[in-house]
Amino acid sequence: MNAAKASLLSLEDKVALITGGSRGIGAETVRLFHEAGARVAFNYRVSGDRAEALVEECGGPAHCIAFEQELSTPEDGRALVHKAVAAFGRIDCLVANHGIWPSADAPIESMSDTQWRDTLAINLDSVFGLVQAAVSAMKQQKTVSGHIVLVSSTAAQRGEAFHADYAASKGALISLTKSLSSELAGQGIYVNCVAPGWVATEMSAAVLNNPQTRAKIFGTIPLGRVGHVREIAGPILFLCTPLAGFISGEVLNANGGAVLVG
Repeated sequence: MNAAKASLLSLEDKVALITGGSRGIGAETVRLFHEAGARVAFNYRVSGDRAEALVEECGGPAHCIAFEQELSTPEDGRALVHKAVAAFGRIDCLVANHGIWPSADAPIESMSDTQWRDTLAINLDSVFGLVQAAVSAMKQQKTVSGHIVLVSSTAAQRGEAFHADYAASKGALISLTKSLSSELAGQGIYVNCVAPGWVATEMSAAVLNNPQTRAKIFGTIPLGRVGHVREIAGPILFLCTPLAGFISGEVLNANGGAVLVG
């Protein structure tokens, strides 16, 4: 690839904060943003060894840094942004990728208050704090320009039986994307969303490794397979580059054709 073409996907001199970056989609996004030239901060909750290995893979603390940070309250989100800005001096891209998906079916009449509250706290409340602090930091920088990508799900668009907590939290991220774009696009801050379908990650491994549920899932995907983590990380990166310079408030679906939303 020549230099002119490569520059279109370059994040040279940019700083990105990626949540849930120690494994799965998050870890691949960290790698891809590093390959594009960005300095990357990410958080982890329990996978400290993996986080440190990823930091070294991406060139060490001068280029990549990991923070142990719980994300279940707005305060947690704000704290993580402040750590990233303190480490690298600015923030240009925020990718809110973290989240939980309780894998056991929970009928609505028996879903516990604790499960409902925990899912929304992690998947939504902390994102509010992340966005709030990131937007504030972006506006204080000399050149107001930034990108925010919220990672939602196909469940946000078609619902998911027995996982109403997850679908509701991810649906809220789509509404948040549209609201923030309307508010911030004119100020040079782009807000978009990537909505993955089924992806081969540790979070989905138990379901995808079960022959019965695996066959049912594959039957709903026109491409006949689940996604790879780089196939989600790629669209996230794209939305933070000049090639996406006229895209804001959009939901980019990466689901193998399983959910068609115009």
